[in-house]
Amino acid sequence: MKGRIVFATGNAGKVKEIQMIMADTGMEVISMKEAGITIDIEEDGTTYEENAMIKARAVAACTNDIVMADDSGLEIDYLNKEPGIYSARYLGEDTPYSVKNANLIERLTGVPDEQRTARFVCAIAAVMPDGTELTTRATIEGRIDYEEKGSHGFGYDPIFYVPQFDKTTAELTEEEKNQVSHRGKALQLMKEEMARYESINRQ
Repeated sequence: MKGRIVFATGNAGKVKEIQMIMADTGMEVISMKEAGITIDIEEDGTTYEENAMIKARAVAACTNDIVMADDSGLEIDYLNKEPGIYSARYLGEDTPYSVKNANLIERLTGVPDEQRTARFVCAIAAVMPDGTELTTRATIEGRIDYEEKGSHGFGYDPIFYVPQFDKTTAELTEEEKNQVSHRGKALQLMKEEMARYESINRQ
């Protein structure tokens, strides 16, 4: 595909991750801020897909580029799948993740490994220049660790333990993380959706 993708986020860590995953498409990926779009978007959806699409549609109204957005969250089974779609706003919008992570670890005090199961969920929404809308979703399964570990990644990565690597997602290399992460897998699925969209529109 040609052109560029405007990603509806201001999170520099997320943009870097997405640029790496989308590199093989040859498309430039920039943040909405880099595209000069500074709108406030109220995410009032009840699912990851709804929130991602709310963001994508809002930014698509300001540009003729392909627009993508994601909504992701951490679901902890023992805590009734909290914080879920409220992951970014858990304990308040501007609360540091070190505080959020410490709070979740504290809430799981005394809970054994087998009951600490959790997953990261990511939904990606895309709005194409002709208004076509695409969505994908993917997850990564793991469990909540007993302390923060690792300095890579961002958000809840330091407390999310991935058994297949015996590491938290914050201890994985960027390449390892992009292969198995919820966002990496959802973006791979989105690349397939976009390739299908393009082949249909070429006919």
